[in-house]
Amino acid sequence: WATVITNLLTAVPYLGPSLTTWLWGGFSINAPTLTRFFALHFILPFAMMSMSSIHIMLLHTEGSSNPLGTNSDIDTIPFHPYHSHKDMLMLTIMISLLLTIMSFTPNIFTDPENFSKANPLVTPQHIYPEWYFLFAYGILRSIPNTLGGTVALVLSVAILTTTPFTHTSHFRSMTFRPLMQMTFWMMIATFITITWAATKPVAPPFTT
Repeated sequence: WATVITNLLTAVPYLGPSLTTWLWGGFSINAPTLTRFFALHFILPFAMMSMSSIHIMLLHTEGSSNPLGTNSDIDTIPFHPYHSHKDMLMLTIMISLLLTIMSFTPNIFTDPENFSKANPLVTPQHIYPEWYFLFAYGILRSIPNTLGGTVALVLSVAILTTTPFTHTSHFRSMTFRPLMQMTFWMMIATFITITWAATKPVAPPFTT
């Protein structure tokens, strides 16, 4: 999958092949590529922890937004013990669920192909990425053009970042906006459908 994902850069006009070679550190995936991505995955958790800390600090100093768009300073309550107890309960449930899965059914989400004996001469007929990448794989597979698939994949993620700029109303909640509710659930249904279709083999009717 590293080859598939990094090869998406080749779809960039003019600069694509050069960017791919620079990212690989050579003309194919080799030791420098693995070192770079290992370093990236090592640094990312610390970057995410830093951003989360900044977010919590700003939340503590500035306060959270009200879905109704009104000033609710008079309705505030202390974070502890009200919210801290709720957060600890949810954290305990999540950790317990994770430990249960790891202890009793560690292979519940594992692809059966991983248990097959490796054979460098035979490629499995139907392979697909982990479930959290299936939507991206489904988008790439549904568009035969490499550039078109890459653009669609980037836009599918980038469009979520436009919400703070396009939704400027002080009233943030969708409670009284049936059209927005319908749009939201259509997006969820589309995401689930693309994810489900990506698990199917590349054969009719799952090909265009």
